[in-house]
Amino acid sequence: MIRLAANLSMLFNEHAFLDRFAAAASAGFKGVEYLFPYAFDAEDIKHALQEAQLEQVLFNLPPGDWEAGERGLASLPGREGEFRDSVIEALRYAEALNCPRVHAMAGLLPEGADAATQAEHHATYIRNLRFAASEAAKVGREILIEPINTRDMPGFFLSRQTQAMAVLEEVGAENLKLQFDLYHCQIMDGDLIRHLERQFNAIGHIQIAGVPERHEPNVGEVHYPAIFERLRALGYTGWIGCEYRPRAETRAGLVWGEPWGLTAQG
Repeated sequence: MIRLAANLSMLFNEHAFLDRFAAAASAGFKGVEYLFPYAFDAEDIKHALQEAQLEQVLFNLPPGDWEAGERGLASLPGREGEFRDSVIEALRYAEALNCPRVHAMAGLLPEGADAATQAEHHATYIRNLRFAASEAAKVGREILIEPINTRDMPGFFLSRQTQAMAVLEEVGAENLKLQFDLYHCQIMDGDLIRHLERQFNAIGHIQIAGVPERHEPNVGEVHYPAIFERLRALGYTGWIGCEYRPRAETRAGLVWGEPWGLTAQG
């Protein structure tokens, strides 16, 4: 069964954030994700979820100073205290919203980072993920890591599927999972179905978008019906987050999702 979740940071931007929940539900979505909830009171988001009868499936830990260009804290040496605080804050929201998983963005390497700097980031990343997984396990949550392509996000510490798998193995926590974004994987690695097959047991969440422009999944070089069919055959029962930028009005672009329960008609 294919279960699609609307990414409310990208979809339904025709509406104010708290109104996007109802808009997503009216289009046939059963779950939602987004980048960050922290600008809103958890009770207000919980009310929006309940009114729309939606499941909260994912959001990210606080990323540092997003407006200044920071893209996560997990691998940043010297920011460990801030990262630990971000874990506690994210898990507080996760409990309030009944969200089973949160994503810890790795953060950026300094421009021109040498091998020693990269090694320091790696060691910090491993320590921080062990802490995050331990804290999340206490409240029955999962921590996710996601390779992000370096074309969209230059300098991002975690960019390859094999790198992510090595990190999962080194941390060794059962509740640390892979956030498999097919858009990022296609740009960095390609060979999507084989990567899904090899990494399937580590996957905690999947995201999709058209490649290369990150528009609707029926636009570009990836044939998502074949991907979905392979996921069915593999027995995937998790959520698939629709994290793409609509070419125009969100609802009009949902024609691609009609075979999986979405509707483009208002």
